[in-house]
Amino acid sequence: MKFVAQRVNRAALSVNDLPVSEIGYGLVVYFGVKAGDTEKQAEQCMRKLAALRIFEDDAGKMNLSVKDVGGEILFVSQFTLYGDCGRGNRPSFTEAERPERANALYAYAADLLRDLGVPVKKGVFGADMRIVQENCGPVTIVYEA
Repeated sequence: MKFVAQRVNRAALSVNDLPVSEIGYGLVVYFGVKAGDTEKQAEQCMRKLAALRIFEDDAGKMNLSVKDVGGEILFVSQFTLYGDCGRGNRPSFTEAERPERANALYAYAADLLRDLGVPVKKGVFGADMRIVQENCGPVTIVYEA
């Protein structure tokens, strides 16, 4: 299980030119599920994500979490995080979990974040999404459990 978190001032997600989700200050999180990943790994990842101190305090130090700053998360499922480009120029996605299981873990992880007190808006699993985001910093964190 892997996530890429990017600190943003705002972000919006649409599908077929129709708005789906929009957030203000917070994180856009791209979330990938590897074949064999478990709920326990999702719990570990979401606890880490909710507690990441990547927002600046009054002294300008990255010392605050998304919860501390009252931020939101735009949570986007992205199987391409498990694209293997080691051989040739076309990525192989054999490490990515099957869609049914990946979607279940994606929904579970989003619920975990909400239970941790973080407002979450989601993308549309399996859809061709368009995401417009204004990065802040930029700050990008990659984490794998």
